[in-house]
Amino acid sequence: MSKAYEQLQPYLERAQAFQTAKVLFEWDNETLAPKKAGQNTSKVVGTLSSEYFSVITDPQVKKLVKECREEDLGQVEAAIVRELAEEMEKLERVPANEYREFSQLASEGTRIWADARRNKDFESFAPTLKKLVEYTKKFASYRAKEGQKLYDVLLEDYEKGFDMETLDRFFGTLRQQLVPFLKKVTESEVEIEDDFLTGDYKDEDQEAIGRFFAEYVGFDFDRGVMAVSAHPFTTNLHNKDVRVTTSYNRHVDDSLFSVIHESGHAIYELGIPDELTQTLVGGGASMGMHESQSRFFENIIGRNEAFWVPVYAKLQERFPQQLEDVPLEKFVKAINKVEPSLIRTQADELTYSLHVMIRYEIEKMLIEEDLDVDKLPEIWADKYEEYLGVRPKDAAEGVLQDIHWSQGSFGYFPSYALGSAFGAQLYHYMKGQMDFEGLLRAGEIGTIREFLRQHIHQYGKLKTSRQMLKEVTGEDFNPQYYIDYLVEKYGRLYGVTM
Repeated sequence: MSKAYEQLQPYLERAQAFQTAKVLFEWDNETLAPKKAGQNTSKVVGTLSSEYFSVITDPQVKKLVKECREEDLGQVEAAIVRELAEEMEKLERVPANEYREFSQLASEGTRIWADARRNKDFESFAPTLKKLVEYTKKFASYRAKEGQKLYDVLLEDYEKGFDMETLDRFFGTLRQQLVPFLKKVTESEVEIEDDFLTGDYKDEDQEAIGRFFAEYVGFDFDRGVMAVSAHPFTTNLHNKDVRVTTSYNRHVDDSLFSVIHESGHAIYELGIPDELTQTLVGGGASMGMHESQSRFFENIIGRNEAFWVPVYAKLQERFPQQLEDVPLEKFVKAINKVEPSLIRTQADELTYSLHVMIRYEIEKMLIEEDLDVDKLPEIWADKYEEYLGVRPKDAAEGVLQDIHWSQGSFGYFPSYALGSAFGAQLYHYMKGQMDFEGLLRAGEIGTIREFLRQHIHQYGKLKTSRQMLKEVTGEDFNPQYYIDYLVEKYGRLYGVTM
């Protein structure tokens, strides 16, 4: 270890401690904290964010980073210094008082959003959202390089190398190939019965079966916990403390697949090596790669008929009244039924990326075109009617359904579609390396999980998503694998072709 890096260590540890405490408060705020605690907790989050900001932008840290970059560091140390330099450059352009105000507002925003969603009242959330958009644009303007679009600055935070030009091509390809295919599927004469997935599925039974499936796919309850929140999410303090949430309603597949989805996120974090955890490279390579893992577990594994062969009886035992007389084939068709809908997290696999595309287009309008926030509910509803043929009857099933904007997370949504495409590319390659479906039928998910750990999880942020895709599959990002996967799967299910 170089002398400069050794001197940098205490600063890194302090910064990590403040971030860990902030994450813990935010987790508590979303799960167990009393309803009226939010405003006071937000002040604490603001203070912790301010302390983190002070550490990262300390002149001594800048001096030590410069010295470290002139020395011969090991791979991990060099990557940590790289990430620190990027974070430092990002934060030092933002006034400290504004950073604190924004952090406090984002913390408070989630509480205001949750109340607004519960009451189906967009107007009560709109003033907060306006402030969040203003801060986001202002911060992006501080950081933008000459000629760089503000939304491109935000996209870079979540997925390096994917700007609006790249994403416009990506979503354009999806629109061109999947929208006509979706029309054929929805016009197909094949009818899939799924009414048995809705009914009196008690919360305690959903929790019990959720815990079973989380553990079955690889979530370690000795190093993680599961709770309930308004919007399912995953967070982590380190690789020995990873936390997931779910939510319950009358649709048992909603909670079931949200648990498997969040377990995919968690397994990624649990697979981070000890030498990387609690450092600036101790997390997923990008949000797109993170979403590739969650959606890989949810869809490519979880909605695969082979996955259910060894465990469907377990689900029937938990819900005999609803599922005892439902054969496996009928159940699998039901959980893969295509039906344009309003809620992204409940969307079928084929229409899912259209939900993401709508959010991407709206975010561009908010950041690049100064869209009036008050017009969001109408624009949201119009786009859903245009792309999916459905229209929300209220804000809760429309513009208020996602938590992301209340946290100030603009530029995140494209990661969901990119993640789906990353996962399909990995799946195509893995099928050439192993008997993928055979392993699922045998209940040997561990072999699949270990492949992902060795080729993706163990690297944390040492490599970018595109680097890993190229190293694993032998080629750069190629969205055609995603389209081919969907067309093959749903063409077979509904008896149609492209």
